[in-house]
This record gives sequence, C-alpha cells and structure tokens, in this order.
Amino acid sequence: MGSEEASSVPKWASKPCIMGIDEAGRGPVLGPMVYGCLYCALSYQKTLSSLNFADSKTLKEEKREELFENLKADESIGWAVDVIDPKELSAKMLKKNKINLNEISHDSAIGLVIRVLNLGVLLTEVYVDTVGDPEKYRTKLSVRFPSIKFVVAKKADSLYTVVSGASIVAKVTRDRAVRDWVLDETADNIQRNFGSGYPGDPETKAWLENHKHPIFGFPSLVRFSWGTCTPYFKNLVEVLWESDQMDEDGSSGSNGKRQLKLSNVGITSSKRKSEEIESSGKGRCKFFQARKLEQLTHF
Repeated sequence: MGSEEASSVPKWASKPCIMGIDEAGRGPVLGPMVYGCLYCALSYQKTLSSLNFADSKTLKEEKREELFENLKADESIGWAVDVIDPKELSAKMLKKNKINLNEISHDSAIGLVIRVLNLGVLLTEVYVDTVGDPEKYRTKLSVRFPSIKFVVAKKADSLYTVVSGASIVAKVTRDRAVRDWVLDETADNIQRNFGSGYPGDPETKAWLENHKHPIFGFPSLVRFSWGTCTPYFKNLVEVLWESDQMDEDGSSGSNGKRQLKLSNVGITSSKRKSEEIESSGKGRCKFFQARKLEQLTHF
C-alpha cells in the first residue's frame, strides 16, 4: 500500500505499527536524494522478516526491483518517499542561512513521520538509519514525537528488517528517478551517459567535464554545491548581478543598488559581425537555443 495512493487507511494501521526510515543518494553529485519509509503492524514483523529484505547496497538491481514490486503488492505494508531535487539540495546548502545536508536529511525523515501519522497510522516504534550522532538524532526525534519510541543506529538498514525494506524503497525510487530523469536542458549536446553519479566514477567525472558551461554552470541534474564541482569552476566566467544589499558603510549605489560587472567573454572585435551572428540565430548560446529565447531589441 503506497501511502500516497491509499484511499483509506487499512484496519491494521489502527493497531500499534512499526516503521523504518532510510535514504539513498546522499553521496552522489548527480540526481536527487531520496528518503524512503516502510511501515506495518507490529504483529506483522515475523512475516516481514521472511520477505528477504536486506540492505539495498548488498542486492543487485534486479533483486531490488523484484522486492520493491513485492512490497508494493503487499496490502499489509505501507510505504512513502520524499524525493529531494538536486536544485533544492544545492539551493539550501548555498543560501545565506545555510542548511547542511544533515539538517536536510533530518527534516526529510521528520516529514515522513508526520505524513504517515496524518494518514491515521498508529506509529509506536520507528527505526532510523542515523545521520550524524545517533543519540543526538534520537533525542531530536523523541522531543518532536514523544509518543513514539525511536531507535537510531548506524547501519540500521542491515540490523532491522523494517529499515532494510525502507532502504529498498529509497534506492529503487532514486535509481528510477535518475534513469528516467527529464533534463530541463534540451540542447542537442546533452548526453545521458553520466554513469553512477558518484564523484569517483570516471564516467561521471567525464560527463561533468563535458557538460559544464562557462556562464551557466551545469545542467539541473547536478548538485552544484558539492565540492566535487569546485575544480570545474576554475575556468568559468565570474557573473555578478545587481545587489540589493547595502554597502558596509550603510550607503548604496544608484537606485539603492550596486551595479556589479559581468566579466567579458567571447567578445568579437567587430560589432557588426556580432550583431549579424546574433540576428541570424547562429552562435547563440545553447542555453538560449534550447529554450527558444530570442534577443529583445524593442520594449
């Protein structure tokens, strides 16, 4: 029973229930991070242990897919996922008041607990694969949900069957999301052979090298806040926009803003030649070509 798909809460959900939470895709530089949960009645634990769930990292893709389809068809099991877009991850990690990856992970797990509780499921025990210090994380969760017993542990996905099931939910969902990813960028030179998405994968590193842009950076599939991306930025053009922030002395530029410069790049020596190329549509940046954007000459 996928929780988002459930039209009504099953009878077993009104009895004490157990839930496991795990993530997939914390480390990759490409694609989303996915948090998954699996829950069932406490009385179903023995049966759950017989379903051959295991830490998803120890299973082949075909086996994970098979187990995921089995648990989806099992009416005594509920599940849910939170898919966190790479753009959201980078935006939170780079904003003025930064939100680190641990906080993002905690918020996602808390959101899954809230979602399942709001369905009317009587959660009494929740097992979580830790992010950061296990005891501090357990205390944080217990303060937020005092009526639930939390067990937070390292490698919980290999210790508790219910977390192993959540691991499969998260991993299969992420694998499918990456495999079926619809690139926002539609330029002809965008390729899909990006490998596993992990920083150490030679295929992923080659893809990053071949898909960086001197002004617009990387395609939206990339978590551009990752340190992995830093070496690729050394040859990028520095782009500075108008700033709404006041100068340190309290003054501001014209119209209350400071006009910052855009570094020169690709400037031709002939203005006429440049205008001819632009008006013909040739030589325009693929970013604009892909979005069918035209130069505006009259307001």
